Amino acid sequence: MPEPALSELPPSIRARRFDALPYVLVSPAVIATLAVVFYPMATAIVMSLYDYVVWRSKTNFIWFDNYLAALGTDIFWTSFKNTLIWIGVTVPLQFLLGLATALLMNQKFAWRWLARMLIIIPWALPSVVIGLMWRWIYDANYGILNDFLLRFQLIREGVPWLATTDTALYSIIFVLVWQGFPFFAIMLLAGLQSIPGSLYEAAEVDGAGVWGKFRHVTLPGLKSVIVTAVLLRLIWVGNAVDIIYVMTEGGPGTATSTLPLYAFVQSRKILKFGYASAIAVMFTLMLLTLVIMYLRRIDDKGGSR
Repeated sequence: MPEPALSELPPSIRARRFDALPYVLVSPAVIATLAVVFYPMATAIVMSLYDYVVWRSKTNFIWFDNYLAALGTDIFWTSFKNTLIWIGVTVPLQFLLGLATALLMNQKFAWRWLARMLIIIPWALPSVVIGLMWRWIYDANYGILNDFLLRFQLIREGVPWLATTDTALYSIIFVLVWQGFPFFAIMLLAGLQSIPGSLYEAAEVDGAGVWGKFRHVTLPGLKSVIVTAVLLRLIWVGNAVDIIYVMTEGGPGTATSTLPLYAFVQSRKILKFGYASAIAVMFTLMLLTLVIMYLRRIDDKGGSR
C-alpha cells in the first residue's frame, strides 16, 4: 500500500513529523556561535583563574588573584575611567552627527547621490589607515592641523596633540567620531525613508512646524533603528583597540589606555595571558552592565516596543 502524500496527512501528524526541522536549520548557526563566541569566552574565564605566562613552564591555579592584582593597580582604574569617557563621549557625538547627516541626506538637492556615496568613505577605510593618517595630521611639527591653525593665527606654536595628556584622548575620540558617524547616518537614513510621507502631511495639516514634525513623526519612526544602532555602537566603540594602538599605544603614559587596550598589551606584549584574561572578563562585565542599563532605560520609556 503506497504511503499517503504529505498534504493528505492530518495537520497534527504533519506538525509532529517536522518538529525537528527548525532545530536542524538553526543548528549550523548555533554551532558556529558556540565555536566562535562562547568557547573562547569560556576559555578566557578559565584562563583568568591561572597564573598563565607564556615564558613560564608551570601554570598555577590562583583563583581570583589576577582580578585582585588588576583592581589594585592605578593603570586599571585609569583605563576604566578612560573607557567610560571613550564610550560616553564618542557614541552620543556619533549619533548626533549621524542624525544631522541623515536628515540632510534625506532632503532633495543636486548631486545628492554623490554626497551619499562620499559620506561612507570614513566608515569604509580600514582603522589602521585612519590611525596612521590622523597621526600625520596631528603631528606637532609637520601636521596639517597645526599648519592650518598657525596660518590663521589661532595658535602661536605647534600643539603636540597626541603627546599631551590633556588632549591625547579627546584627539582620538574626534577621530573615532569622524570614522563612525557614517554608520549612524546610513542606518538613520534608511529609517527616514521608511517613514510614510502621509504622516508628515497629516502633521502639517494639524499645524505642526519643523520641530513638531521631527518630534512627533521623525523620532517615533526612528526609535527601533536608534535602539539597534546605538546598541551596536556601544559594543563596537567599547571594544575598539586598533585606532588607539596605532595612534598612541595607550600613551602618553596611560592617558589613552582603555581596558581592551590594556588587556591587549598585557597579552600580546608582556604575554601574561591569565592577567589579560581577567581584565577582559571584567571589561565584558562592565560593558554588559552598560548594555543592560541602556536596554532597561529604553524599555522603561517604551522605546523598544
